[in-house]
Amino acid sequence: MNPFAFTPATQIDAALAALLDPDTRPIAGGTNLLDLMKEGVMKPSGLVDINHIGLDQVEQRDGGLLLGALARNADTAYHPLVRERYPLLSSAILAGASPQLRNMASNGGNLMQRTRCVYFYDLGTACNKREPGTGCPARDGLNRQHAILGASESCIATHPSDMCVALRALDATVHVRSMSGERAIPFADFHRLPGDRPEIDNTLQPGEMITHISVPDAERFIDHSAYIKVRDRLSYAFALVSVAAALDLDADGTICAARIALGGVAHKPWRVEAAEDALIGKRADEAAFVLAADTILQGAQGFGHNDFKLPLAHNAIVQALTTATRGTDHARGLDAGTKGEPA
Repeated sequence: MNPFAFTPATQIDAALAALLDPDTRPIAGGTNLLDLMKEGVMKPSGLVDINHIGLDQVEQRDGGLLLGALARNADTAYHPLVRERYPLLSSAILAGASPQLRNMASNGGNLMQRTRCVYFYDLGTACNKREPGTGCPARDGLNRQHAILGASESCIATHPSDMCVALRALDATVHVRSMSGERAIPFADFHRLPGDRPEIDNTLQPGEMITHISVPDAERFIDHSAYIKVRDRLSYAFALVSVAAALDLDADGTICAARIALGGVAHKPWRVEAAEDALIGKRADEAAFVLAADTILQGAQGFGHNDFKLPLAHNAIVQALTTATRGTDHARGLDAGTKGEPA
């Protein structure tokens, strides 16, 4: 690991001042950043410790939910407000990482984590995300974990978060601050597709830091939601495909509203709102769910080793919507989510 300067901050303005140096990074739980530094993938000259500047609240705000960027994943998932009012989010968080990592990982850090593509981590190979212009060996190499949607000639990596899939489905907003002021970024616009600049993961500007995440009221989806994560093993594994699904059903089972987001399939959480709109007014049955899956996966492409993700994603969408129709099982979500991906 390269030497670096370490600066503890006790106020947000002090942290933001330190981040004016473009080679300084904020650190909270460090569950991803420290791994990247140990591997030599990231070599910041400075770290600013932001653990003591506040921003750790989980509370109701303006009829919705406010998640502080420094609230830990575990505290967020088990918070009564999240468990009772946003069970989809709780289940998604608890499907990721291990209990130890969830106790350390912050909400803001979860959004900022980088791909786990093996070529990205291997300094002995080319990688456009790590070194722009060197190529993407994953396209013709080991790509079992890689994207089937939104990929480019430059990169087929996937975003690893579970939490972010639920936040995308729930229309969250990311709030950021710099020395120049504050702004709000719709979750749909926070992460970006690789295009010809895969080294840029998100739309944060230099010197900006996440302060909190807001989620609008989701009462209509409390009773019918499900987070399905398909992975190679139950413990400590990233999603091959994950689906966050939520439905608002009337008394006779007609769909009034739907939310569907996918993880493990693209460089960002994947959502096709046209597929959700097409479900409105339909019966909540397999035929409608198959059509929704067809729409969501239009244009999906495998790269050899990950071709199996095409039918897997289709089946997972149908399964998640079917499970949501049966009713939210809070206990199942909390129990099943004790193991999973590193966050």
